[in-house]
Amino acid sequence: MRLLEGPDEVRAALSPLRRQLLGLLREPASATQLAAALELPRQRVNYHLKELEKAGLVELVEERQRRGFVERILRASSAAFVVDPSVMQGEFTRMHDQYAAEHLVEVAAGTVREVARMQGEADAAGKRLLTFTVEAEVRFGEPGDVHRFTDELAAAVQDVIDRFDTSGGRPYRLVAGGHPAPRGTDEAGSKTNEGDAR
Repeated sequence: MRLLEGPDEVRAALSPLRRQLLGLLREPASATQLAAALELPRQRVNYHLKELEKAGLVELVEERQRRGFVERILRASSAAFVVDPSVMQGEFTRMHDQYAAEHLVEVAAGTVREVARMQGEADAAGKRLLTFTVEAEVRFGEPGDVHRFTDELAAAVQDVIDRFDTSGGRPYRLVAGGHPAPRGTDEAGSKTNEGDAR
């Protein structure tokens, strides 16, 4: 995973065609192969590949001799890219409604950014970053239940925090969010995972 923190990197990756190219380039490919897959002129694909390469989002894997020219094989420089939400402040209205999807996305992106940075620092120092994850699924009978559940969950979490919070202790950030489960998920279940993010 790579965190995109610079405006130039973000601009290079945002267009629909470039996102398609980055997706295809999870596996090494040439401009000719990509153009065929997307049914686009090779010159157009080459242009976008050069821009992605300049931004450091794709990298050269190898060069092959092909009938008088050199074929360049490229791949995405990371399996996944995450945009630092602070780069996009001018693009989104920051919302603080706890029931707004935009706020959930913003908080989730911020969490990914923070953990990715700390994980990199821990790796560099040869240390382990202790994290925990709690996942659960709940089935609501009606929309109003979501609000009542959220209020009760917040109160329960605050009760646990009050019992464990220690002055001068190492602070941990706890984020709880909910979203509709993907279609096809019809059984309630939960799991708790505690481990080291490396």
